[in-house]
Amino acid sequence: MGIFCDDAVLIQKGNKPGEPCSITINCPDKAGLGCDLCRIILEFGLCIARGDFSTDGRWCYIVFSFVPCPSSLKIDWESLKNRLLSACPSPLFSYCFNQQDGSSPSPVYMLKLFCLDRNGLLHDVTKVLSELEFTIERVKVMTTPDGRVLDLFFITDGMELLHTKKRQDDTCAHLLAVLGEFNVICEIQLAGPEYRSQQGCSSLSPEIAEELFGSELLDNKSNMTKLENGTITVDNFLSPAHTLLQIQCLDQKGLFYDIMRTSKDCNIQIAYGRFNPSVKGYRNMDLFIQKTDGKKIIDPENLASLCSRLKEEMLHPLRVTITNRGPDAELLVANPVELSGKGRPRVFYDVTCTLKTLGICIFSGEIVRHSTSNREWEVYRFRLEESVEFPLTSSRSRSQIINRVKRTLMGW
Repeated sequence: MGIFCDDAVLIQKGNKPGEPCSITINCPDKAGLGCDLCRIILEFGLCIARGDFSTDGRWCYIVFSFVPCPSSLKIDWESLKNRLLSACPSPLFSYCFNQQDGSSPSPVYMLKLFCLDRNGLLHDVTKVLSELEFTIERVKVMTTPDGRVLDLFFITDGMELLHTKKRQDDTCAHLLAVLGEFNVICEIQLAGPEYRSQQGCSSLSPEIAEELFGSELLDNKSNMTKLENGTITVDNFLSPAHTLLQIQCLDQKGLFYDIMRTSKDCNIQIAYGRFNPSVKGYRNMDLFIQKTDGKKIIDPENLASLCSRLKEEMLHPLRVTITNRGPDAELLVANPVELSGKGRPRVFYDVTCTLKTLGICIFSGEIVRHSTSNREWEVYRFRLEESVEFPLTSSRSRSQIINRVKRTLMGW
């Protein structure tokens, strides 16, 4: 039985600011739908408090309860609904909202900003782009000797309207309102060779790559005990058609997205899932899963590989370190890339926000890709300027910066 456009996604807002809201999604199923929906919710800065997910392989029913992160965050509910509808696999939805169904990549545009530098500038620009529903695919930030900054943002538009002059003019107007119009150049155009040149592999040294991507990365010792207490229990007897995974782990921002992303990349279908509310900082989840052929997972090696991959995401889905790059200190943040090529939402936003809060200026920055033996990573590289409060030659200051960035990214 078919459903109308407005019935596919229902949003019930809380009665007061900061109160939990709910999203109910009822639509045809497709591979990776849960991951795509969790990604959109994370892009809007929302934290899922609990969730129920069920599908028979043809139709999907999902209920998410969530709260804004932070509670003061302003949400464009109509835009959120439209973005979720655009992920639902029905030609009707694409017709109603004139949005792409995800089968073809969104065009990449280059936003060029040239203006006077100041503390927190990069985050202020990133905040505007996030509020306007742009996704930053790559970035190149360069500070000139005369105190100016040239920022090249390679972005895609969640609203799919950046080809219009009105959307481009509105974007520049929002940026000028934040930056001030004096000596500011703002230009938007389709990305050309500049974007392709930013898609190359990173030049990380073997030592730095091992520090970022090694299996023993636990850079926040205060949380080591909690992380080690994360468990995955497998039950192949309760259900005749499904393998049951019972997961307990430390709660963190983007946890549901990480689990859905891992399941999507491993070609695992979650037929039913229940994500319980956080209790004393921990999450309990029950996942009834199948292979793409509709059978449970029996092979011990396949089960061990899947559990190992899921536990890795529970332990450290994001990698953070500070290293030397010539005479400068460089902050590196890395996260896995989906097999579809998409990176994790809001990482650039969270990192620049933390550095602005700490009063640490960014001399230059870029986003690159790095490949290891089993996956591709998105790496954020920030050259930091010396700070009186956080001297970058001090190992104690570096540890404090790493911990603050990590806590912001994980929502601790």
